Amino acid sequence: MQSALAFAARHGRAAMVLGLLAGLLLPGLAQTLKPWIPEMVAGLLFLNAFRIGLSRAFGGLGDGAVTLKATLILQLAMPLGALALFSLMGIAQTPLATALLLMLCAPSVTGSPNITQFLGHAPDPAFRVLICGTALLPLTLIPVFLLAPDLGDLGDVLLAAGKLLGTIAVTVTIAFTLRRLFAKGLTGAPAEAVDGLTTILLAVIVIGLMAALGPALRSDPMLVLQWLLAVLAANLGLQVLTYRFLMWRGLATEAVPLGVVAGNRNFALFLIALPAATTDPLLIFLGCYQIPMYLTPILMRRIYRTAAS
Repeated sequence: MQSALAFAARHGRAAMVLGLLAGLLLPGLAQTLKPWIPEMVAGLLFLNAFRIGLSRAFGGLGDGAVTLKATLILQLAMPLGALALFSLMGIAQTPLATALLLMLCAPSVTGSPNITQFLGHAPDPAFRVLICGTALLPLTLIPVFLLAPDLGDLGDVLLAAGKLLGTIAVTVTIAFTLRRLFAKGLTGAPAEAVDGLTTILLAVIVIGLMAALGPALRSDPMLVLQWLLAVLAANLGLQVLTYRFLMWRGLATEAVPLGVVAGNRNFALFLIALPAATTDPLLIFLGCYQIPMYLTPILMRRIYRTAAS
């Protein structure tokens, strides 16, 4: 078993591509897995926290300051700037603008530390932004939703954010406790086994997340193509801009993990909290969003390689 998990860990990028293909080609399996997405995401978070450990997760005072600043820029400054731009362009109430605003409001996806690790960089900064961003989400959402009431009911979103925060707090606490009690010095083959299990879970999760995309691709491929082009530009564009800016500022250690987080957000959170009238047109966006997310270790590898050198 351990050798099989180690094999999965060494072929993480291929596993993510296979998950995407399975989500598109096996719609029945995607529909079966879809109701289990919250539990699988919680499991992924547990494995990330267990793998990283308490001391690496929170770092020192300097790491905390960088994390807080990055969170406020990503989840508050970016959506407010986008809202102002969309309002000036007269497109603030279009489905595309709504999808992009919700994406920018969201915290990091749970898999961002894993994506960072697949790229050959330390996952700790991405994990810290994931925790901090989720903790601050109820505060960073308020200004955006007050200025853009068409996004949905703020109370419902805050309730969903609170539930997410509670789930993360419990999951991370259990993971840190078990790591300290049973695997304080997690290295070598056991660490690789945890990485392999995480890789497999990532590949399974994306199958469920693609449940809406397969049928849409068969019924209206041009619509899917339009959404996909918009998603690719938003996700990869944000990654490149954030990465280039941080490298220009001399923050090479944070450039890759924060670049990954900038483009890969937990957009699905709002599909749970907001009414169907708001979210139904965005289901194709969510399906398309998985493509650049899961292909980030492949598409962005050459660009992010600069930070390693």
